[in-house]
Formats: sequence, structure tokens, C-alpha cells
Amino acid sequence: MSSLGTGPGVVLLHGGGIAGREYHRLARALAARCSVHLYDRRGRAGSAPLQGTETVATDVADLAAVLRHTGARRVFGHSGGGFTALRAGLELPPALLERIAVYDPGLSIDGRPSFAFLDDFEDAVARGRHARAMTLLARSVDPQGAGARMPFALAELLTGAFLRTSVGRRFVESLPTMAPEVRRIAEHDGPASDYAGIGAEVLLAAGARSPGYFAQNCEALAAAIPRARSLVLPGCVHNAANTARPAFVDPFAEFLAAPVGTTPAARA
Repeated sequence: MSSLGTGPGVVLLHGGGIAGREYHRLARALAARCSVHLYDRRGRAGSAPLQGTETVATDVADLAAVLRHTGARRVFGHSGGGFTALRAGLELPPALLERIAVYDPGLSIDGRPSFAFLDDFEDAVARGRHARAMTLLARSVDPQGAGARMPFALAELLTGAFLRTSVGRRFVESLPTMAPEVRRIAEHDGPASDYAGIGAEVLLAAGARSPGYFAQNCEALAAAIPRARSLVLPGCVHNAANTARPAFVDPFAEFLAAPVGTTPAARA
């Protein structure tokens, strides 16, 4: 785990298929106003290995341990990390988790998005067919994207080339973590009202250039969670949390650094 900055404590929860190192830009940007703590979720190098018995409760318990260890009471979660953050909001009391910010949270609301690809994805991962696995995932995550519009064989060929780059090799290293994490998200599909029990203040953000279901899910959750609001960030794509441009960082820094009860989310 790495920590930097001063101010209210914030734990960063990285997305699926990658590790905390991909969020150093965001951590440095938030560190101007917050004490930022970044840890690797299970299955990544330097973290606990996967045992095959992990559940959502495991992920929430790990986060709770980090919160207690650091004294942080706020969380930022991206993609699959956003799912863990919101599930933690259901399980942990506001005294331990008082504020949650998520960007393009990877969760399923009323069957949105579809996880019909999941069995084939898990099979490809198990067989070591990494390019096929990543192509199946990418086309399902962004069904309107360029990769989904081209023939599968061509998309798989291009994906294979990407996986041979330095960034791609890091995806391959983390690929065994993705199938169980995505499976947990799929298994918790349900209505937005499933999250109505979250007592923390919540900011739900989606990228204007991300697949549309992220914004739809954020809006539905904002209507269901008592102290929540949603917003769409202009010009932002799904990996905007990794590039951490100022226009992306500013709304989260304002929300995460402000005293509890003083933000629009608290008055929603």
C-alpha cells in the first residue's frame, strides 16, 4: 500500500484487470487536498493470492481493514472498484465509511449491461486464450465501440498485438482476477433499490464518452440512495480515472475533501 498527501483520508479502489499502479496520476492529483491511500486488490503482485473462495464479503472486509488501518473514511472506486465501494456502503456503517465517490461503476442494474459473454470469457481465460478473452470482454463492455463493430477475428488479432505491449502484458498478468470479479458483479444484478440502504454520502459519476449504461445506472442509483447525486463528466472516457486530467479530478477532489454534510450530495 502507498500513501501520500494531507487532508481527509481517501482510499482508492482500482478497477478490474489492472492494479493500483495505474492510478498514481489520480492519487497525486487528489493528494493536493486529501491523504490518499492506494492498495492492490487480491490476486495482484504484492497482494494476497486468490484462493478461489473470494466473495463480495471478502472484498468488503479487505477494504474495511484498510480503512481501519489508515483511519480514512472516504473511498473512490473506479469500474469494478466502484462496485466494491458501493457494496461496502451497504455493509459498513457511516462511522467507518462516510463518503463514497465512484466513476463508471462496474455493476449491473436491471440486467444492464448484459453479461451473456461471461461463460465464454471464463473459458477463454482458463484455456490461456488471452486475446480471445479480452476481445469478448471489450466487445461486451462497449457494444457500440469500434471493436464491437469489426469482425471478431480482426478484433482478436488487434487485441493480441495490444497484449504484447508493456501495458497489455500487465493486463495479461491480472487476467485471472477478472473472471471471478466480473462474476461477482453479474451475480449481484438487481434493481437500483438494492442500494437504497447506503448511509454514506455518494457521488456517482459517468463519462460522457463511456458506454451509455454507466450514466443510466448512476442516475438510477442516485434516485434510490438517500444522500446521493449523479453527474456526467463531459469528454471523459472510461479510463479517464487513469489519465486524471484536471477536469476529471476537480469534481472528485471537491467532493472528497469537503466536510461531511456540506456537499450537494448531502442535500440531494
